[in-house]
Amino acid sequence: MLGVSLAGRKVVLVGGGAVTARRLARLLDDGAAAEVVAPQLAPETAAIVAERGVPWRAQPVARRDLAGAWLVHTATGDARTDAEVAAWCDQERILCVNASDGAHGSARMTSEVRAGDVLVGVTSDAGVDPRRTGRVAAAIRELVESGRVPLRRTREGAAGRVSLVGGGPGPVDLMTVRARRLLAEADVVVADRLGAVDVLEELDPDVEVIHVGKEPGHHPVPQHEINALLVAHARAGRRVVRLKGGDPFVYGRGGEEVTACLEAGVPVDVVPAPSSAIAVPQAAGIPVTHRGLASALHVINGQSGLSAATLASLHDDAVTTVLLMGVGSFAALADEALRHGVPRDRPVAFVENGHTDRQRTTRATLGEAARVAARANVRNPAVIVIGEVARADILLPMTTPSSAVVEPGATG
Repeated sequence: MLGVSLAGRKVVLVGGGAVTARRLARLLDDGAAAEVVAPQLAPETAAIVAERGVPWRAQPVARRDLAGAWLVHTATGDARTDAEVAAWCDQERILCVNASDGAHGSARMTSEVRAGDVLVGVTSDAGVDPRRTGRVAAAIRELVESGRVPLRRTREGAAGRVSLVGGGPGPVDLMTVRARRLLAEADVVVADRLGAVDVLEELDPDVEVIHVGKEPGHHPVPQHEINALLVAHARAGRRVVRLKGGDPFVYGRGGEEVTACLEAGVPVDVVPAPSSAIAVPQAAGIPVTHRGLASALHVINGQSGLSAATLASLHDDAVTTVLLMGVGSFAALADEALRHGVPRDRPVAFVENGHTDRQRTTRATLGEAARVAARANVRNPAVIVIGEVARADILLPMTTPSSAVVEPGATG
């Protein structure tokens, strides 16, 4: 089995049916200069031909149609015609996929699994069984997506790049497939203190892990040094993953890191993830929006103080305000909100260590929340939800109403 580049090379597809449509799209994605020869086109084939400007000769195939082709794919639905096309290809020394009888073509299409710049193809050398190869390819895809396949490059000299990867709220199995694949390819991982840090245990022993995690009031590695680390390792030809808690662009300073890479001419991409502003309340059974109750979401950083927009959201019964990194500043923020007339009975929920076995939810009202949080010894990491959705009876009515409720564990 060969890996053959068809980019810019002539490929002729004979027949206009559904099989041609599937193969045509795939060949075009690979950059092939594809042409179609068929008296008629099925709707799906016609759509691709029209949308992507594929040359189409609306006539039965003739031998001259194959001139200059590197590959011919024949799927007319007539075994005799397909066999004749395959015979012409043999005589002209053109590789041919005979979709009606794959065992008699000189080439076969594969079931493909792509992981970054690695392409895995599955085929058979004894006849054609697309269902079997499809099942095998699906199993390989599942293995690749789990991050357990050694995808790291071993040859020096390839260009480096940076990927800002959101780790989500913490559990490894909530990370995206792309995030797991990029970590499997990484030579260097620059990791935060929070998020899916357990995934670091799955890395190869020789992957360099650099911890740059920040805590409130303590930044051991300043942001400009983190930016410089990313650029330096990428310029050295390494694949760098910047692993962040939550989403890279939600109070993760991801925009600054992207800018630093782009200014240095380093390729960079961003992989999104569930923000803790949404995922952590969700773990405690708190929907940040809820039909008939909350139709808008306002997210703030605890260090930013109360702006006019935040005060407006706190006054609005239909807005949920989520406070990140705000345990230390909450008492002052709550006092200021109350002085500006925010209702004292506005529900508040503190969700600590979301999505872990140490998760705990402490509920109160705004007028009592600072005192209740201090008495419950609420600590970071915690997400604070202020708004009607923070009531304990939103999804499941409580039998004993209370203004201060502490709930250990996760919902569901």
